Amino acid sequence: INRLGLPGFSFEREERRVYPHGSLFVHTLGFAGVDNAGLAGLEAARDGDLKQLAKTPGGKMVTALDSRVQHIVHAELSAAMAEFKAKGAAGIVMDVRSGEVLALSSLPNFSPYAVDTSIADQRFNRATLGVYELGSTFKAFTTAMALEYGVVDLADRYDATKPLKVARFTIRDDHPQNRWLDVPEIFVHSSNIGAAQMARDVGTERQREFLDRLGMLEALPFELAENGRPLSPRHWREINTMTIGFGHGIAVTPLHLINGFATLVNGGIRTTPTLLRRQSAPAGEHTGERVIARETSDAMRMLMRMVVEGGTGKQAEATGYLVGGKTGTAEKAAAGGYKKNALITTFVGAFPMDAPRYAVLVMLDEPHGNKATHGYAAAGWNAAPVLGRIVSQIAPMLGVMPLLPPGEEEENQDQAQRLLVRDDGEGRNFASF
Repeated sequence: INRLGLPGFSFEREERRVYPHGSLFVHTLGFAGVDNAGLAGLEAARDGDLKQLAKTPGGKMVTALDSRVQHIVHAELSAAMAEFKAKGAAGIVMDVRSGEVLALSSLPNFSPYAVDTSIADQRFNRATLGVYELGSTFKAFTTAMALEYGVVDLADRYDATKPLKVARFTIRDDHPQNRWLDVPEIFVHSSNIGAAQMARDVGTERQREFLDRLGMLEALPFELAENGRPLSPRHWREINTMTIGFGHGIAVTPLHLINGFATLVNGGIRTTPTLLRRQSAPAGEHTGERVIARETSDAMRMLMRMVVEGGTGKQAEATGYLVGGKTGTAEKAAAGGYKKNALITTFVGAFPMDAPRYAVLVMLDEPHGNKATHGYAAAGWNAAPVLGRIVSQIAPMLGVMPLLPPGEEEENQDQAQRLLVRDDGEGRNFASF
């Protein structure tokens, strides 16, 4: 227009907000309005700090988010949503020692350039705001608290020969073994019956105290305004204790779940999750307080690895990275009951389990079975393989060296020695299990 030489035209220089990654970080970084005021995400939660930094030469706020990891999580969740015809998904990657969140994705998402045309479901952050009953993933907390309080040891057994009747309720197993099960078998085979009895033996007060210690009963301190508060029973009776033992009757955000799992595997230290890079603690050091014994954490690492080696999480395996974790499949709660064919499926775990560095969570909202899964829609068929693919791709990026395949370790003494001695810095090693 300027080159046309037409009289009466003038031009003004204006600023335009740019989102270099488009919608990739829209639920974490958020977006701002035309007046540059933050409206969602970090833009809103830290609006005052950001405006102050803008006045400071070189001022910046550094996040812990890794665009490489975020891209992989987003891509795998998107593919899983399409494959299983799910209505939504969430994924998180967290450093288990520092609490730093490297990736956090909620789908469907939207473009920060087109907020006005987005719908509520796209703007809803399933990873940090949505609260869900996350099913059998809670058996990890039940097992850990029973071990922590000395109620059981790994050799103890419970009767799972038939459904468990409690008042007018009947508790059944999805994968019935129809026999007595020891504690590792209850965990690996994901027995509702066994977990309910363990929770009952721990007792209501100690269960509530343990979950509170892990941060499962209150909103987490986190940098986003989109921060959900768990739902737990107002009147916490024995039946509540038993159903919460296998993940029903309590609803938490995926962020709560992965933060709790980080505590279970990192030696028992509860950290505070954060989107910002922690500047105070050296890399690899813990930044929280001890809430469970190291011996309990050691046992839980072993059990989580067993789930992937031979339990419901076999498809989460990522060769060379010693993935461990727990599946969870739960019917979605609705007014007056549950939606029979509407599932929330979750796999949450960590790697490498001989010296955990990162926790990963994958959640699918109402996935459907297909020909490849023989019609099954449980977490072991959809969420678990997604997590395995994520770990296989992000581990090399994050500097986690894979173990050599069996048979090759003898040819490389350094590799074999690494398996024996890699530990948490205090002399404990995975091989001692």
